[in-house]
Amino acid sequence: MAKKSMIAREVKRQKLVDKFATKRAELKGIARDQSLPMEERFTAQLKLAKLPRNSSATRLHNRCQLTGRPHAYYRKLKVSRIALRELGSSGQIPGMVKSSW
Repeated sequence: MAKKSMIAREVKRQKLVDKFATKRAELKGIARDQSLPMEERFTAQLKLAKLPRNSSATRLHNRCQLTGRPHAYYRKLKVSRIALRELGSSGQIPGMVKSSW
């Protein structure tokens, strides 16, 4: 089980990303538009830099929904390899059978 503080930090980051997504997209669009004057693009870059650092989507990290584990994460199922094995062994994932040889 991951530390509760790390899970809470990730939730906080997700909320910030959702809150500032539209504003960040607008500013990025302005900054990348070559038809606009250089000063306007530069001010958009400065405003983008003023936004909270954790509002960027690249700061997010995938975590297991059950345990909060950050490593060995399966995106399709949103669980870690350990949780996947436990769910598969208990028969809670349809079509998954634990292999043995």
